Amino acid sequence: MAQFLVKRLIGLVFVLVGVTFITFIIGYAAPGDPIQEMLGNHFNALQYARLKHEYGLDLPLLQQYFNYVIRLLHGDLGTSFQTANRPVWDILKDGVPTSVELGLWGLIVQLVIGIPLGILAALKSGTWVDTTSMGIAIFLFSVPSFILASLFQVTIVYLHISFGLSWPVAGWGNTWQYTPSDLQYKIGPIIVYAAIGLAYFARLTRTSTLEVLRQDYIRTARAKGLKERIVVYRHAMRNALIPIITVLGVSLGFLVTGAFFTENVFNINGIGYITIQSITTRDYPVIQATTVLLATGVVLGNLISDLLYTAVDPRIKVS
Repeated sequence: MAQFLVKRLIGLVFVLVGVTFITFIIGYAAPGDPIQEMLGNHFNALQYARLKHEYGLDLPLLQQYFNYVIRLLHGDLGTSFQTANRPVWDILKDGVPTSVELGLWGLIVQLVIGIPLGILAALKSGTWVDTTSMGIAIFLFSVPSFILASLFQVTIVYLHISFGLSWPVAGWGNTWQYTPSDLQYKIGPIIVYAAIGLAYFARLTRTSTLEVLRQDYIRTARAKGLKERIVVYRHAMRNALIPIITVLGVSLGFLVTGAFFTENVFNINGIGYITIQSITTRDYPVIQATTVLLATGVVLGNLISDLLYTAVDPRIKVS
């Protein structure tokens, strides 16, 4: 186990180095000049040269990247181009709890509804239950999240006009608080964020469960006279969960940075919203920081998946 963790952590370092380098090069080669964008109508050559030196943008490319990595190792994500002398982490720190809350509740909804729905569809394969549930899943998976968010908002506005329903169509409320007014803000974004992942988990669970239920050892268990509940949940589901755990690891990695469109449509001040705003203003240090957060989350999520494999299937050994 220790050897496995060491290998994974070494791999994490190489992945992060590759991600930071590629992101840095893309930011460096991107069109436009962030310093000129920062100065706007107040541009003058002297001020431009001073700011370029202050941000280290007058140094050679490799020197800039080396300085960036050194700052990262010290926990410094850099300084924003758009807000003078404001650290990037100061911009992101208020958005991280909000994005984690949205992502966590969305993932819980995906698992609690998606997996049982997939199991039910597999057990009722070929019936109207299977057809209806998978048809809804295909629809939800096919529609982009920003379209679902817009449809939700339009529906709320229609209900308000027609029936006087008072329900917010944007915002998030207070982070990690669940008063009735806070829940009104949070239910819509959570449902929209969870919809696509829920559909994916349902279809993946159905496919995986059907494949396992056709195996010889399942037929043998049924031939022994075991109850169907025991056959399904004790024997079949442990193997059917393996591909689900793989997807779960990736989903965990996207907890912080996975709700870009949902946050923007609902005007939620999370990491996704901040990132989109930074892209429009060419605030490259913020974009680089969110990319590093995303890469770190995905690698750690995959590590958690590998560890969960051994708990689900004892035949899989960590080495």
